[in-house]
Amino acid sequence: MGFFQQGSCSSPLLPLLLVLLGLYCAAVSCWAAAPLPAPETVMHESYAGKSEFRTVNRKELDSCLNPSPYLAINVSITGGGGAGAALPDEAFLQVTVSGVRKPDASDWVAMITPSNSSVAGCPLSGVNYVETGDLANLPLLCHYPVKAQYLTSDPGYMGCKKRDASGACKARTCAATLTFHVVNFRTDVEFVLFSGGFKTPCLLKRSGVLRFANPSSPLYGHLSSIDSKATSMKLTWVSGDGNPQQVQYGDGKSSTSEVATFTQDDMSSIAVLPSPAKDFGWHDPGYIHSAVMTGLQPSQSYTYRYGSDSVGWSDTVKFKTPPAAGLDELSFVIYGDMGKAPLDPSVEHYIQPGSVSVAKAVAKEIQTGNVDSIFHIGDISYATGFLVEWDFFLHLITPLASQVSYMTAIGNHERDYPNSGSVYVTPDSGGECGVAYESYFPMPAVSKDKPWYSIEQGTVHFIVMSTEHEWSEKSEQYNWMDEDLSSVDRSRTPWVIFIGHRPMYSSHGGILPNVDSNFVASVEPLLLNYQVDLVFFGHVHNYERTCAVYQGDCKGMPTKDKSGIDVYDNSNYTAPVHVIVGAGGFSLDNFPNNGEAWSLSRVSEFGYGKVHATRTDMLVQFVNSSSTEVRDQFRIVKGATVNKTPSLILQ
Repeated sequence: MGFFQQGSCSSPLLPLLLVLLGLYCAAVSCWAAAPLPAPETVMHESYAGKSEFRTVNRKELDSCLNPSPYLAINVSITGGGGAGAALPDEAFLQVTVSGVRKPDASDWVAMITPSNSSVAGCPLSGVNYVETGDLANLPLLCHYPVKAQYLTSDPGYMGCKKRDASGACKARTCAATLTFHVVNFRTDVEFVLFSGGFKTPCLLKRSGVLRFANPSSPLYGHLSSIDSKATSMKLTWVSGDGNPQQVQYGDGKSSTSEVATFTQDDMSSIAVLPSPAKDFGWHDPGYIHSAVMTGLQPSQSYTYRYGSDSVGWSDTVKFKTPPAAGLDELSFVIYGDMGKAPLDPSVEHYIQPGSVSVAKAVAKEIQTGNVDSIFHIGDISYATGFLVEWDFFLHLITPLASQVSYMTAIGNHERDYPNSGSVYVTPDSGGECGVAYESYFPMPAVSKDKPWYSIEQGTVHFIVMSTEHEWSEKSEQYNWMDEDLSSVDRSRTPWVIFIGHRPMYSSHGGILPNVDSNFVASVEPLLLNYQVDLVFFGHVHNYERTCAVYQGDCKGMPTKDKSGIDVYDNSNYTAPVHVIVGAGGFSLDNFPNNGEAWSLSRVSEFGYGKVHATRTDMLVQFVNSSSTEVRDQFRIVKGATVNKTPSLILQ
C-alpha cells in the first residue's frame, strides 16, 4: 500500500551527495592520490560537471585466493537445535567456522537476509550509510548485511587455540565460534564467511540457507490510544501472513485486523544515488495488522492474544488502559531518540548504545503498575532505510508497548528526505519518508503524512506536532495547532503539554545547529498565548531543563519546596518550561562548561522522563536508566500546593 507516489522524493541532490561521499572517503582513504578538497570546493565543482561519481560502478565480488578446502560453517541454536534446525521467533545462534588453515584478523562473518541477496563487494556502499548520518565502520557489500562480526570476536581465533581435524588427511586446522542474536523477520538467513575486512571483502564460504519455523508468526504487538475516552485501544502487530487475523481480549471479545504493507516502490530515492530503502537496505516488511479493542473501561486491566488458527497465536498479554480525559491522575514515561542495539557482539547499522538499558528500566517501571502510557517523541528505530532493523526495534519495545499505550511523534530519522515535503532537506530517513513509521505506529493523526494529533489522558491535554512538516504561520499544521490549543477545556484537563522532536532550547553545540530560529519564531508564541505548561522535545541526546522561558528570557524561576525540589508556580503563569528528553539510547551529547541563563539542569546520561500529574501538581523526574537514580526533578503547581511534597509514587 503506497503512501506516496513513486518517485515523489526524487531530486538532483548531487552537491549534498558529493559532500557525503567526501566525508565517507575521508574516513576510508578511498582517494589517496590527492587531499580531499573542502566541501565548498566539491559543491562548486559538481556544478561544473567534474564529478567522477557517476562513473563508479559496482565491482564483482572476488573469491579469496587459495581458500582452505576444509572450510565449513556450522550453525546451531543455543539451548537446542543442531545444524539445519528451523529457527524459532527469537534465538541466539552459535556460528562455528572450522577448517581455517591460517587465521587472519581480516576474516569475518555476515548474517545475510534473504539468502539470495547480493553479497558482492561494493566499495561505495559506505555512502549509503553516510547518507543517513552513520559514520561507523561497516561492511561494504552490495546488500546490507544485517549483522557482521570479525572472527577475532572469539579470543582464541588468532592463536588457533581451537583446533579441529578436517578432511580425509586429518589436517589440523583452526576454528572460531561466534554468537548471533536473531529475531523472526520472516525471510531466510545465511551466514557468509569473508576475508579482506569490511572494505575489500572476498568470499570464502557460505553456510547454506536457514529458515524460520513459522515465517507467518504474529509478533511484536504494541498498543496505542485512538481517542481520549480510553474505552478503545488499537493493537498493531507484524506477520508474514496477509490474511486478516484477530485479537481476542477481555471476556470472549474479538476484533478482526485491517492489513497493510508497503513495498520497495513506496520508498523514496534520488537519481544519482539510490537511497538505502530503495536499494541495498530494503527488506520486505511482511504484513502489518491493526485491530481495535472496544468496550473497555479507563484505568482497567485486561488480557489479549492475537493471531489466527492458521498462523498461530501470541502469548496472552496483560495490559492496562490509560485514564480517560478528566480523571484526576496520570502517570506516564517519556523519551526520544531510542533506537536499538545488538544483543550480541555484532556490528550493525546505527547502534544506539543506551537503548537496551532504557527499555529494561521502563519495563521495570511498568511492572510497578504506576505507568499509564509511554510517549516516544521521535527518532524511533533509526532504521533509516535499513528495513530489517524495524523488526529488531519492535522486538526490543514489545515488553513495554504491549502492556500500555505507546504513543509516538515523528522525527527527522523517520521522515526527512529531499523534495519529499519535509521542512529539512536532509536524507536522514534513508528514503523511508515516513512510510514505515506511519505503518508501524498508526497514531490518531489528522491524515496520512500529516502525523500531528492531540489526545487527553487524565489531567493532561497532549498536543503532538511534527517538527519535520511545515509549521510556519498559516500553514496547515500551524492552523491546526492554533485551533487545538484554543479548544482546551482547562476544567477537564488543567495541564497542557506540548510535544515535538526538534527543540526550541538546547545548550548543546555541534557541527550543525540543533535549534531552528525560524521554528522558534513561528511556534513559540502559540505556547505563551495558550499558556502551555510544559514542553518536551528530543533530537539532542541528553536531558536539559529550562526556567519558565520565552524568547530566550527567563520569565519565571522556580523556588525550593521543603524537600529541596524546584517548584514552578503556574498559579501566576509566566511561560512554559522546556525539557529535552533525547537520552533514550543514541550516543550522548555533551554540554558546554557554561550554559545559558535559561538552562537550569543538564544531565548527559541515558535515561527517561516520568511524570505524575494530579489536578494541581505535576511532578517531573529524569531517571538514569542504569542506576534508576532520579537525576533531576521538579514540580509545576497550580493552587496552594507549593510547600507540600507530593508522594513520589513513580519511584
